[in-house]
Amino acid sequence: MFDGLNMGMGNLFRLSNAKTRSICPENFSGAKGAGGMCEVENGSAGSAARDLGRGWKVNPYVMIPAGETFTLAEIEGPSCIQHFWMTILHNRWRNIILRIYWDGQEFPSVECPLGDFFCCGWNEEQQISTLPVCVNPRHAFNSYWPMPFRKSCRMMLENRAEEPLQLYYQIDYTLTEVPEDAAYFHARFHRSHPLAYKTPHVILDTIHGKGHYVGTYIAWQSNSCGWWGEGEIKFYMDGDTEYPTICGTGTEDYFCGAYDFEHRDLHRYVDFTTPYAGFHVAETPDGLYRSQQRFSMYRWHVMDPIRFENDLRVTIQALGWREGGRYLPLQDDIASTAFWYQELPGEPFPPLPDKDELEVI
Repeated sequence: MFDGLNMGMGNLFRLSNAKTRSICPENFSGAKGAGGMCEVENGSAGSAARDLGRGWKVNPYVMIPAGETFTLAEIEGPSCIQHFWMTILHNRWRNIILRIYWDGQEFPSVECPLGDFFCCGWNEEQQISTLPVCVNPRHAFNSYWPMPFRKSCRMMLENRAEEPLQLYYQIDYTLTEVPEDAAYFHARFHRSHPLAYKTPHVILDTIHGKGHYVGTYIAWQSNSCGWWGEGEIKFYMDGDTEYPTICGTGTEDYFCGAYDFEHRDLHRYVDFTTPYAGFHVAETPDGLYRSQQRFSMYRWHVMDPIRFENDLRVTIQALGWREGGRYLPLQDDIASTAFWYQELPGEPFPPLPDKDELEVI
């Protein structure tokens, strides 16, 4: 019998025994028949619903106090998160930390500032139209990464801001048997601010276990004039030491662009968003190749996952040009998020930087 996972147009007609559930402020548990039950006097929108009563959009959002962490969902498996959506009015998204814990682990497998998880690392909303992630007006974040688990899921959101956070959200999942070969979704953030001279930026420190790497997002600020993307991405896997198994040819090449993302005739950067890769210019001075320009780039390995048996490490160089046709090692502000699947148990991530270190100025 079809398990209701791995959905697509090719199997949308198939019946299954999977059970669809959804968690939001109108049904915190996701229980069957438990939605819209909040009493008017207890609801976040109780005043607006006072003339209509229970069942009329009484509790559509939550308020997370400054400095506190809110439990978005606690789900018992076997199950799979197939989509989640959230929206937040302000755009200081590095103050909001998403964490997801699988199967009772004490440490998270996902730990990332919210904006970077959704390819908006510079606190500036961009239209993102991809298969795993889409961002729509206004501040509408959507994840379609499939996230299977066997025992339990705990999803948390930390508000590091100095003011309360108004949050609308919905988590859509299915209760079903999880295949024996299903791995667990992971995402990790890392920032070099600035990058040390002649040192690659580490996208992912060495992780251990069997899995496959499925995506990279980078928020990149060029701290000098000129082209900044000559650096290579490198994937060190399964015992690689000095030299990697997979070595890219340039930053824009890895993100599925070419020749500086530049329009040949207009001499400016060209934004694009596609199912598997994209590039955006954020908060930039006028002109091309100016210092302090900011960029967002994503690359999803949906059709070409990078598989590893025992270990994986991922780095990217920051290179420009200097006189004499020589490479110039750059000291840019680079914040990356790595996305991958692997078997459990995983390993604790290094602690995230504090609020001030994460701040986008």
